Amino acid sequence: QVQLVESGGGLVQAGGSLRVSCAASGRTVSSYVMTWFRQAPGKEREFVAEISWSGGNTYYADSVKGRFTISRDNAKNTVYLQMNSLKPEDTAVYYCAARVLTSGQYPYWGQGTQVTVSS
Repeated sequence: QVQLVESGGGLVQAGGSLRVSCAASGRTVSSYVMTWFRQAPGKEREFVAEISWSGGNTYYADSVKGRFTISRDNAKNTVYLQMNSLKPEDTAVYYCAARVLTSGQYPYWGQGTQVTVSS
């Protein structure tokens, strides 16, 4: 019911900034929570940040707290992840996912966008 498409990934130097986007189409109800995950080669998928469509409530992983900011534009059905002070360990494929507030599972995923942070 929901299609997600990430964009904005690329190559950036350590200490730099990058913003990735997640465009949602289909049914995007107010009870949905939009979430960013990332996965580096050889590592497990890691939660990064999430935001609720309705109230804009946010939650961040400790590893990105203070450096990353998640936001949403309800009119554009788009969620953003502003990444500042990037580190090489932030290098990963960043995925957008969606769930409802009452669920701990993520039935909707985007294809991912590659973010590479050079030393």
